[in-house]
Amino acid sequence: MNPAGAIVIYIIWWWVAFLAVLPREVEGRWERPDDGVKGADPGAPAEPKIKKKMWLATKVSGVLWLVTVAIILSGVFNFRD
Repeated sequence: MNPAGAIVIYIIWWWVAFLAVLPREVEGRWERPDDGVKGADPGAPAEPKIKKKMWLATKVSGVLWLVTVAIILSGVFNFRD
């Protein structure tokens, strides 16, 4: 496995993990009557906590990436055939 392939695999895993954790702990503006933002979409999250979710996605994708690289380097799957 070359470094470019490893980076691409990590980026793919990161986006999969980020999109998986994105809906966690979401509270819509319509659930908070005292939000104080006039004209905001009621379905928009009141506090998206993006930074927290990005760190969680980074940790999850790191573990998934290590497992993927270990499987590829072990030779269990031969992608050259």
